[in-house]
Amino acid sequence: MPVRFDTKIAVLLRDDLEPWQRLNVTAFLVSGLGTASPEVIGEPYADADDTEYLPMFRQPVLVFQGTKETLTAAHTRALSRSLSRAVFTSDLFGTGNDRDNRAAVRSVGKDRLDLAGMAVYGPRNAVDKVLRGARMHP
Repeated sequence: MPVRFDTKIAVLLRDDLEPWQRLNVTAFLVSGLGTASPEVIGEPYADADDTEYLPMFRQPVLVFQGTKETLTAAHTRALSRSLSRAVFTSDLFGTGNDRDNRAAVRSVGKDRLDLAGMAVYGPRNAVDKVLRGARMHP
């Protein structure tokens, strides 16, 4: 019987990103969720030879896409529901380190962020409402 989680991990990407940007944004966004919500991390892995591997998320990560307007609306809904979230702004494509990334986000108010993507984690129903208007990434 499949395991059904009462929470959801989702990434929402702007639909006009280049393929390399989609991968880069997704990787950066999900990296923040495990630090803020350690319950999303499963147990470490090991193969039959007892070679150890790092733990990963305990549940699937669903990836969605939408227009810039869809992403802005989802961001507003995630904030209003106080869900765990991570953002990646277009400015971050021009930076090369964590310090400059944080400074780029810090320099813009929440209503003016040029979002390339966001990750959200929380109760399944709340995340579904945040993602209204988005579609699964192909």
